[in-house]
Amino acid sequence: MAKKFNVIVNVPALQTNTPFTYIANDAIKNDIKIGSRVIVPFGKSERPIQGFVVGEETTNEFEGLKDIISVLEPEPLLNKELIELSEWLADQTYAFRVSCLNAMLPSLVKVNTKRFIKINETKITMETVLALLGEEQVTDLKVNELSFSQQKQLNQWIKDEFVTLKYVTEDSAKKKMINWLWPTMDLSEYEQEQKKLRKNATKQVELLNIIKTLDVKKGISQASILNDYGVGRSTLNTAVKNGWLVRKAVEQYRDPFEGRQMQLDQNLALNEEQQSAYNLITQAIEDKNAKPILVEGVTGSGKTEVYLQSIQQVIKKGKTALLLVPEISLTPLMVKRVRARFGTQVAVLHSGLSDGEKFDEWRRIVRNEVKVVVGARSAVFAPLRNIGIIIIDEEHSETYKQSDAPRYHARDVAIHRAKKFECPVVLGSATPSLESRSRVERGRYDFVKIQKRANQKALPNIQVIDMRQHLGDGYNENFSAPMVEEIRHRILRKEQVVLMLNRRGFSSFVMCRTCGFVLTCPNCDVSLTMHMDSRTMRCHYCGHEEAIPRLCKNCGSDKIRFFGTGTEKVQQQLAEIIPEARVLRMDVDTTRRKGAHERLLERFGNHEADILLGTQMIAKGLDFPDVTLVGVLNADTALELPDLRASERTFQLLTQVAGRAGRADKTGEVLIQTFNPDHYAIRLAQKQDYEDFFYKEMYLRHLGKYPPYYYTVLVSVSDRDERQALKNAYEMLNIIQPQLSANAIVLGPTAKSISKIKQKYYYQILIKYQREPKLHRALLEVLNKSQEKFRQGTRISIDSEPQNFL
Repeated sequence: MAKKFNVIVNVPALQTNTPFTYIANDAIKNDIKIGSRVIVPFGKSERPIQGFVVGEETTNEFEGLKDIISVLEPEPLLNKELIELSEWLADQTYAFRVSCLNAMLPSLVKVNTKRFIKINETKITMETVLALLGEEQVTDLKVNELSFSQQKQLNQWIKDEFVTLKYVTEDSAKKKMINWLWPTMDLSEYEQEQKKLRKNATKQVELLNIIKTLDVKKGISQASILNDYGVGRSTLNTAVKNGWLVRKAVEQYRDPFEGRQMQLDQNLALNEEQQSAYNLITQAIEDKNAKPILVEGVTGSGKTEVYLQSIQQVIKKGKTALLLVPEISLTPLMVKRVRARFGTQVAVLHSGLSDGEKFDEWRRIVRNEVKVVVGARSAVFAPLRNIGIIIIDEEHSETYKQSDAPRYHARDVAIHRAKKFECPVVLGSATPSLESRSRVERGRYDFVKIQKRANQKALPNIQVIDMRQHLGDGYNENFSAPMVEEIRHRILRKEQVVLMLNRRGFSSFVMCRTCGFVLTCPNCDVSLTMHMDSRTMRCHYCGHEEAIPRLCKNCGSDKIRFFGTGTEKVQQQLAEIIPEARVLRMDVDTTRRKGAHERLLERFGNHEADILLGTQMIAKGLDFPDVTLVGVLNADTALELPDLRASERTFQLLTQVAGRAGRADKTGEVLIQTFNPDHYAIRLAQKQDYEDFFYKEMYLRHLGKYPPYYYTVLVSVSDRDERQALKNAYEMLNIIQPQLSANAIVLGPTAKSISKIKQKYYYQILIKYQREPKLHRALLEVLNKSQEKFRQGTRISIDSEPQNFL
């Protein structure tokens, strides 16, 4: 008897959280489980598409239901816990469930459906169809690329049955297969085979001698026989033909650690404060207490060692661990430490891996071949079973919030999963987010503080340089005399320097000094940034590039000037001021290639450079014993932004980057250049006084009625037609506002700070509230309305607890 399954279908233009019911016949019904990916027919055309099985029904009524075409894997890539999590995630983030399911899987796991045109040659000729559509459209039809007249004629042909549309699907999730060889005979049989050979068959004799040494159970890869032993391919093929060896294709994992040596290490002794944190965590593990634990530890306090020893306790209990880091630039450093402690039991998931590596690491986790997963934000969905601890390092980082649907925060997902597994979530930071720290005050999180560095060394001395008094030092707008002097001292002493500039590129914008014209992006409401390495002007929002102008596009003048500063420009200036300094630049542009983060950090760790110059990505996690000076060239960058978290992010960034100095035996110093030396975020970062900053910032948030005192939701509407975008924004407001009480605060619709991106105009509505029981239902109505608007060209998104409002 057939079975009925509920399937969430993957149709981008018609998303719904309602599953469709399909039948599975006897051939495949026992292979389908909750979480299986299946191919199902959809719509009147019965186009084959991917779906996820989210439920099973046992009734005997099958009339009118379509058959599941095929199941894609013998074992589901998503387990039942993750399927249930997707339902919660869709509800919490105002996203469609299929978006949540896709977000959980590695990017390689997708099904491509192609349409092609089949011609009824008795009614129409191939030449006629090709003349209208072209060969490319006939073999891979993309309707959105057809003109109106082409679509009209094609629809008429379909109606008249001159042509029909056919579909083919292709699963992009491919295993890596290699040829493997095993001996088939015992030693005496090989001796007999050798006696049969001609005397001049030296190559075959050599191969037989190699085969005799092989392990019968393990065998050997064909590549190893050909490359390591120098056996010719024809000789090997003859051996297989003669039955000396059996050859089979076997799966091989793509190893992200290939070629890297691993040195195992041992537990380090914990000091009194570390031991207190460890005791609190391990007690929660013993008690199966899922209450989050916030570990507030100064930079260099040894939080990572506490994490590792806590994970060790979990593994001893036969459970698994999940460790999240905020940036892929930090992943190599954390992975190195975790692998040194737990070896091959570690899997890694982050965007720096190839699609194939992510797919294979994911399957290692599914198959229970690992005990620890380390990764960035999306690793929070790792299909681990029996989780015993979830750790989120640098928990304050905004990168834990996903910017596209589903707009989840990894911390919230981790806490939800931890409740299922009855295990603690450990949140670690030197500068906790205000949300997390305020939850400690309300008793929702447990709390432990580590106030001393693990090596008992003092925190670095921090000096603030008032750039208003140093612009005339004779260098340039980026380097004060004290900064240059200290850099030179460090280089003379063979020590290292970390310099942070919070902007990439060469200059921020290009302006004509004759008419004031600024070169802007044709697609976005922003100026283009100059990049000297590619000799282009580039938009950091849509990727538009064009040549650096020689003449003004507005008036034709050649008086072009480049304003602002980027990492490229600072690198050039360093070469002029301190020519003997060896500089490594680390920003988005220099870390595009796979493994670039790790290679740059390895070079710096090997003293191949004196100065590491970078953007925010160098502010966290770096631990180099010879870094004795950290310089912040522009502390005011984030303060200039019209955002409620501007001061918090500035304080966090300065505190974090300051912690890169003096982490070993040598004393560290930090220089912060600023035009706002009296701003409380800079003044308190200089004192490393988180507690004072927390109470000051909480007071200001209370006055402004902002998080963590109020919840926030941001509804964004975009369209190529600005009037249509605004009209739809008011339509969404009319759905939401009647459901709100008088206590809610609604701001907008207003244009976003950058109102035009990629040829679309953006408007937003911000809702601030404390308790609005009808709001959730209203936002779900907006979500469902968004599908109708999507087909009309309008995009609507809902962001619960946005990290910025720009």
